[in-house]
Amino acid sequence: MHRRTLFLAVFGLSILLTGCKKELKPDQLAPGVQTGQVYYTQFSLFQEKNNFRTTNYRKGILIPINTPVTLQAINSGQADLRLVESGQPLSIENVSKHTQEDMQTAFKKIAAPAKVDLSQFSAAEQEAILAGQVKKGMSRKAVLAAIGYPPLTETPTLNSNDWVYWKHRFDRFVVHFKNDKVDNIVD
Repeated sequence: MHRRTLFLAVFGLSILLTGCKKELKPDQLAPGVQTGQVYYTQFSLFQEKNNFRTTNYRKGILIPINTPVTLQAINSGQADLRLVESGQPLSIENVSKHTQEDMQTAFKKIAAPAKVDLSQFSAAEQEAILAGQVKKGMSRKAVLAAIGYPPLTETPTLNSNDWVYWKHRFDRFVVHFKNDKVDNIVD
C-alpha cells in the first residue's frame, strides 16, 4: 500500500512539474529565438550527459565554439538543441538563480545565428578558445569566447577585474584581469 501511495505521489508531482514548463509558442518567443533554426555556440562549453547548465560548469565533454546546433524546443527553464553534425541532443538548463535571466535571454548568450569571428583574436587566443581554456594575456572578449559568462551571483558585472567561475558544483576559480588582459588564474 505504501509503495502505491509513493508511486502516485511521485507521478502526480512529475505531472505538476512538467505542466509548469510548457513549450513556448512561436508568438511567445523573443526576437532572434526561433525553433527549427540553426544557431552557433558562442563559446566553448562543456556538457555532461547531453546537458549544459547555465551555471557554466567547466567539466564534461567539450562542445567547441561555433558548433552548429538546431533549436528544437524552448520553455521557461530549458532549451532543447540538436548538434547538426552528429545529431546528438543537448539540453540547456537555465539556473535562473545564478544567471538572473530568463531562458530566452540566457539562450541568446549561448547560441546565435552567426558564428563568432575568431580572426579578431590572436593565434594564441584562438587556440585557447577552441580548447575551452583561459590563458594569461587573453582579452576579456577572448575569455568570453573561450569559457562563456561567469554566474552573475559570483560576478555581478563584467567590468570587474575578477571573474569567478565554477569548475564544478564544489570548486571555483577566479580569472583576474589587469589592464583588460588576463593577469592570472587563481584555482
